[in-house]
Amino acid sequence: MLRRYMPAVISDVEAERERQDAKWGLQRHSYPYWLTILAEEHGEVAQAMQKGSVSYKNSDADDLYTELIHVAAVAVAIAEQVKEERDVAKRD
Repeated sequence: MLRRYMPAVISDVEAERERQDAKWGLQRHSYPYWLTILAEEHGEVAQAMQKGSVSYKNSDADDLYTELIHVAAVAVAIAEQVKEERDVAKRD
C-alpha cells in the first residue's frame, strides 16, 4: 500500500519548507505572484517527467521526486498564508 510512504513524503515537504524559510525568510505574496512561483515549480516537474524523451534537454530538471516536493512545499506555503489571512480576518 502506497500510504506507507506518506509520513516520509510529508517529512520531506516539511524539511523543504524549513529550507525555503531559511533561504527566503517568511514570504507573503499576492496570489498572482504565488501562482507564478507555483507554475515555475510545476514546469520543473514537467521537465523531470520528460527525462529520456525526445523533448528532454540536458538543462531540464531531472529529479522528479525533488521537484514534486518543491511543488508541495510551495503549495503549503500558500496554504499557510491563506490560513493566516483567514485567522486575522476572524479576529477583526
